[in-house]
Amino acid sequence: MTKQLTTTRRAFLATGTAVLAAPAILRSTRAYAANPTLRIGHVAPRTGPLAGFAEADDYILGKIREKLAGGIVNNGKTYQIEIIEKDSQSNPNRAAEVASDLILSDEVDFITASSTPDTVNPVADQAEINEVACLTTDCPWQPYFFGRNGKPGTGFEYTYHFFWGLEDVIAAFLDMWATQPGVAKKVGGLFPNDADGNAWGDPKLGLPPALSEAGYALTDPGRYQPMSDDFTNQIDAFKQAGCEIVTGNMIPPDFATFWSQAAQQGFSPKIVTIGKALLFPSAVEGLGDRGVGLSSEVWWSPHHPFSSSLTGVSSAELASGYEQASGRPWTQPIGFKHALFEVISDVIARCEDLEDTEAKVAAIKGTDLKTIVGPVNFSNGPVKNVTKTPLVAGQWQQTDGKLSLEIVANGPAPEIPTTSSLQLLS
Repeated sequence: MTKQLTTTRRAFLATGTAVLAAPAILRSTRAYAANPTLRIGHVAPRTGPLAGFAEADDYILGKIREKLAGGIVNNGKTYQIEIIEKDSQSNPNRAAEVASDLILSDEVDFITASSTPDTVNPVADQAEINEVACLTTDCPWQPYFFGRNGKPGTGFEYTYHFFWGLEDVIAAFLDMWATQPGVAKKVGGLFPNDADGNAWGDPKLGLPPALSEAGYALTDPGRYQPMSDDFTNQIDAFKQAGCEIVTGNMIPPDFATFWSQAAQQGFSPKIVTIGKALLFPSAVEGLGDRGVGLSSEVWWSPHHPFSSSLTGVSSAELASGYEQASGRPWTQPIGFKHALFEVISDVIARCEDLEDTEAKVAAIKGTDLKTIVGPVNFSNGPVKNVTKTPLVAGQWQQTDGKLSLEIVANGPAPEIPTTSSLQLLS
């Protein structure tokens, strides 16, 4: 399907009539101009409870714009690149709304999104419906794929995703916990009633069967509503079961509430490993001294032995550059936000026909690129439309008064070096 046909279909969807074909004509004129411009839409949670995921967006996208200021050459023609950003406000409905605006009003050539299923899934759904080439990241592949009713043998036509999966986070957590054999294999699970929580706590595909197989007894009190103000039931259940490990997937405000109430109610687990909530320095710093010793998955760090295919900077240089520019510690999404535009830039350069939607999708599907987060190759994925990146486990430790995320277990990805060892909370 050519871009002109796709745009006409979008106009039909937006207006309920097929007579508004003018945007397709204007779009073709833009594409064939002497200095054509390609528009890339990007949706991320710049505000709201998930804003930590986009904390470094201004810096990363600023550097990407600098690098692409001269355009990208495709088939002998230089295309200028315009990146149009939208804020999902950490709300799935808002994410779908701004994605629709990017597609129907801004007429983007590609659409990208990052940061949890709450943003990634609605954007990808809009791209699939409107037949727009889409690339996403920063969301475990199961919530992305199965959360959108994907079928492994069929998948999707226009939407592709790179990140790790629940099997990887389980392997990383188990690898880390195994370094402390004296800790009882009794685990309390905290899973919210959202796309992430339901995937992590799924009795067939999530943590429960994997923990059981590894000899861990999981106490799962059931799904709680995000932004809950009372975790007494969960804490009581964990205390009664003798849980010495707590795990799950939470947004930062929910974990802060749980951790404060755990202290008030005398619950002191020896290991607390939480996805999402403990990714960001700002969230952990907000917990004060009780943030020290908490652990989480590590998708990317300055210690990752990878470099950018777009700029040539190493992981350490990218993290250092952000810290110097912002005065803030590096955060994990920095690497994946950079890699997202590495892949899109590579796709634009390789695409056989940038006027043809199917050609753009084929270029994404054919990606085989060494990025700052590791290899991205869609021929090696667990299901169609997905490829995975390496994952390790880390702990927030304090040295000379400074809090840092140290890699304490790397069994699933030994190419990424450890920097410390796991320390118990109590």
